Amino acid sequence: MQITQEQYEKIAKYLPTQRGNVSMTNLQLINAILYVTENGCKWRALPETYGNWHTIYVRMNRWSKNGVLSRVFAALQTEGIIQINVEVVCLDSTTVKVHPDGTGALKKEGKQAIGRSRGGLTTKIHMVTASDRSAVSFSLSSGARHDSPEGMKLLFFTPACDCEQSLLMDRAYEGDNMRATAKELGYTPVVPPKKNRIDPWEYDEELYKRRNEVERFFRRIKRFRRVFTRYDKLDIVFAGFILFAMIVDALV
Repeated sequence: MQITQEQYEKIAKYLPTQRGNVSMTNLQLINAILYVTENGCKWRALPETYGNWHTIYVRMNRWSKNGVLSRVFAALQTEGIIQINVEVVCLDSTTVKVHPDGTGALKKEGKQAIGRSRGGLTTKIHMVTASDRSAVSFSLSSGARHDSPEGMKLLFFTPACDCEQSLLMDRAYEGDNMRATAKELGYTPVVPPKKNRIDPWEYDEELYKRRNEVERFFRRIKRFRRVFTRYDKLDIVFAGFILFAMIVDALV
């Protein structure tokens, strides 16, 4: 997979201006990062045709920590390339296995949402999506955390929409506090009650069928191996790869 010049032009103005004696263009850099993101290889295994692996590694880390990729992602949303102003959004999470190389960082170096669950060391990606091709926002938590509290936090940081929105969620989010918070934030929660509910509610079963859109979106970004498995010790760097994968997915 390669980003073409035409696709690159859609994000070029949001990337840092290159200064000094720089031999690698931003487009070349993006395609080098894409190779690592797609194939999940170590930085040192990057083919020499892409340039010096250490230079690319340093630039990717800098872009992640300085918020460059976040700004590009937000710009694509503003321009409508990533659609977020829709009437239906979905909330869900997916679990990512943590590779041994992704552990061992000192706590003072930054947040590390890594926890031990049945599958070993894992991280959860919590995501609000507008379709099977568009993400609105996401966050990370340790794999042992319950979905509902983290999903509630994510909603507070999700960009508001002018239109009325239905929020599709599975039973992990059917708690009273979760539904009340969703309503306070302007959403109409569409979530089936648990079977042991004393006072079950009715919900739009036909609309709820669209909840699989978030599952399909997870499948799209997990085709990038640096998202499917976590190799990065710090959340901010792993989140950078997630953002990068979503930007590429929106462009191609």
